[in-house]
Amino acid sequence: MSANTNQIILNIRFKVKPGKKESFRDSLFSMINNFRNEPTFVNAIVSDDLDNPNDLVIYEIWQGTRESWIQEELPKPYRSEYEGALTSLIDDRIISWLEPVGEWGSKLTSVTR
Repeated sequence: MSANTNQIILNIRFKVKPGKKESFRDSLFSMINNFRNEPTFVNAIVSDDLDNPNDLVIYEIWQGTRESWIQEELPKPYRSEYEGALTSLIDDRIISWLEPVGEWGSKLTSVTR
């Protein structure tokens, strides 16, 4: 069952090249500082994977849909600079597009339960 929340969540796992985690983290944080003031941005959480030391995960919440995010956010100039740097920093990136259907404990999404 899907809730029409008009929000999209990107859960992205980065497999960072050995010895490149700090450089990648700096690049990622710089990009977040660019998009944090976008009108459709809600929240981002960056986490280290305790079981996989070269993995880093970002969880982003945006207003809109996957299609609107791709159309409006992906073409931003700061994203192309960031994307260009990724080949030397990561081995892989796994992107999951999520739609919130329930939330407990915070008010980050527009979903109520």
